[in-house]
Amino acid sequence: DDELQTDGNRSGHFQNGELGVPPTNEEVIRLIAARLAEIGDQFDKEIQGRVVNDLVEHFRNESLSNEEIMRHMSRVLGDLIRSIPSDMEQERAKLVLAMHLAKKIMNTVPSLVQRVFSTTVNYLNQQFHDYIADMVSPTAL
Repeated sequence: DDELQTDGNRSGHFQNGELGVPPTNEEVIRLIAARLAEIGDQFDKEIQGRVVNDLVEHFRNESLSNEEIMRHMSRVLGDLIRSIPSDMEQERAKLVLAMHLAKKIMNTVPSLVQRVFSTTVNYLNQQFHDYIADMVSPTAL
């Protein structure tokens, strides 16, 4: 729903005074978000400024399409994934890295928030839709 959370807080839209997330999955989602935030904090220490600055330049380049930026983001994630512990699930690591990089870019250059946000959401939907759906499914309990 075009929501990007990297800090462990839950998000959602209110409909008729009710949060749009079924209450049975609320705790599972909160736990997953908290764990992803912990992983993101670990990655924060490892991501060098030049990686963020390189991505900032790509987002600033208005002649690049969102598809081109997403391809570049994929390459960056591929490079970064090599530096993570081998015992961490690759899909989870890539998901957290993508969200964390988006957060760092938006914090570095707030004027890029809209473009970074929409591109990142599209990227996550394309690359991790099934993985995210599996994480929050009732069978993941």
